[in-house]
Amino acid sequence: MKVIADLGIVPLGVGLSLSGYIAQCEKVLKEAGLKTQVHANGTNIEGEWDDVVAAVKRCHQVLHEAGVPRITTVLKLGTRVDRDQSMEDKVRSVNEKLRSV
Repeated sequence: MKVIADLGIVPLGVGLSLSGYIAQCEKVLKEAGLKTQVHANGTNIEGEWDDVVAAVKRCHQVLHEAGVPRITTVLKLGTRVDRDQSMEDKVRSVNEKLRSV
């Protein structure tokens, strides 16, 4: 089943700058062959359900191996069975409606 996810990973106990840890997780997602789009508070991910969830688990493993003692994650998942939809489709739809507002 295809899913579009919004992933927010917060490494805890490693100081204030988290971008290096987030970059490690982004590498994991890319290596998993997933389509991603980084935004200010997380990452959108597009792919098959099992692949996305496995990659999120791998992100936790990699960050713990890098010395992160604790991680909190928020994962929002959206599926659709009536038609195929991409992250770009969703953004384009909102932008089209904005032009008519």
